[in-house]
Amino acid sequence: MISQKIMQQSLRRSHCIFSRALLNYIVPINFTRSAYIQTRETASSTKASEDPNDLLRKQRLNRPISPNLTIYRPQVTSVLSILHRNTGLLVSGGFYLFFAVYLASPWLGWHIDSASMAASFGALPVAAKVLLRTTVALPFTFHSFNGVRHLVWDLSCGLSNKQVIRSGWAVVGLSISSALLLGFL
Repeated sequence: MISQKIMQQSLRRSHCIFSRALLNYIVPINFTRSAYIQTRETASSTKASEDPNDLLRKQRLNRPISPNLTIYRPQVTSVLSILHRNTGLLVSGGFYLFFAVYLASPWLGWHIDSASMAASFGALPVAAKVLLRTTVALPFTFHSFNGVRHLVWDLSCGLSNKQVIRSGWAVVGLSISSALLLGFL
């Protein structure tokens, strides 16, 4: 073991002693000049640019730019998908906010009990009541009807393009009519 380590160390040191010029004298000339050996000169230092990010900036200019959403024609399916997500956030966020305020109102000294809410809602004019009820009912009815539409799709029913568009317009019609009905009740 020790003899192997000594041999390896001596071979490593001997490599440093021999330079390229010395090898030309030791090894026969016809062997070093043969067609089988290639020699290439390498630069010891590279030319550094001023800013290392210059190359990245130049490459970024040549990248293709993704198109903006405004170039696409809005379709019923895409608009209803976006509305379904937004109404879900609006309805759930509204419920969470209302119930958090309702639970915190006794400690904050606010009067958000049923009697005070009914009295303040009863003091509004009829047009404001209808508008407020319709505004609150529309996201809820749309999200509910569109959720049923998605559940029907999970059963693999109505998945052709024509049926998807038709069911989308049906959801819009049902949502608006039911929200107006709930607003006028």
